[in-house]
Amino acid sequence: MKVADMHCDTISEILYDRKSEPPKGRALRKNDLHIDLEKMKKGDYLVQNFALFVELKKRENPFEWCMELVDTFYTELAANSDLIAPARSYDDIIRNMESGRMSALLTIEEGGTCKGNPAFLRNFYRLGVRMLTLTWNYPNEIGYPNRRPEAAYDVPDIENGLTPFGIEFMQEMERLGMIVDVSHLSDAGFYDVARYAKKPFVASHSNARSVCGNVRNLTDDMLRKLSECGGVTGMNYEPSFLRAYEPEEKKYAAISQVVAHIKHIADVAGTQCIGLGSDFDGIATNHELPDASYLPMLEDALWKAGFGQDEIEGIFYKNVLRVYREVLR
Repeated sequence: MKVADMHCDTISEILYDRKSEPPKGRALRKNDLHIDLEKMKKGDYLVQNFALFVELKKRENPFEWCMELVDTFYTELAANSDLIAPARSYDDIIRNMESGRMSALLTIEEGGTCKGNPAFLRNFYRLGVRMLTLTWNYPNEIGYPNRRPEAAYDVPDIENGLTPFGIEFMQEMERLGMIVDVSHLSDAGFYDVARYAKKPFVASHSNARSVCGNVRNLTDDMLRKLSECGGVTGMNYEPSFLRAYEPEEKKYAAISQVVAHIKHIADVAGTQCIGLGSDFDGIATNHELPDASYLPMLEDALWKAGFGQDEIEGIFYKNVLRVYREVLR
């Protein structure tokens, strides 16, 4: 079964390694991370979104750091052009597949890298960025996140949404042909996006809050609105987004927990809004889905849970490709 995964942090981990002393020599082709090209081939990957993750409070110049990540992305793709190629559109993904190569779609996880300047957004688009997560865990010029240092993980922000600039920023993304990503965004921000969006948007790596109360997940009402907009939410394999744990409890995630989220979302919003968004290399290791090569096990679990061929194909790649076909250009 082909795989379209909307989110991983592998490029950031490779750059971190290059700047560490001593480096481990991590590269995209083979490494000790959740994702490398060999693992992706075993997992039958069609397209992987590679997020450029920037933590605002740890970077003196977030834009400069993001540019280093862009360089790391293209350097790694050039070194592995026999296996993977960049994709900026749905047609690119199909052409790459026909040539026997996987696709890499470039995304940014933190709208604050644009520093409130739409010119930076447009230049990222020119560099191939085709999806952008509006916030990470800090407020920025665009809006507010749901995970706040002063609040518990089950207390959403229902008051602070997109700023007036954030609404304009989102609209410029749509005009360019870049996908708006609401993972990490506050509840109020989600509803602002749903109100102003003219095209499908995504939650690239978020699950169902009714199954696990972490505010990084979406409520049933959000899921229905996302589905109505033609959007997709990508199932995140992080243990704490799959079920609640006591503080002293060892986190052990199971494939059955991922399936539980998929079943719930299918019941409340339909399978057409479900995709994959592993968050690989940005999360704790999921012991039953420890890396990209294990995706056939999730397929088997969905078969056993009663999902049909068309539904599983939709969840694994077709729903995401539909959004790419409608939005990217």
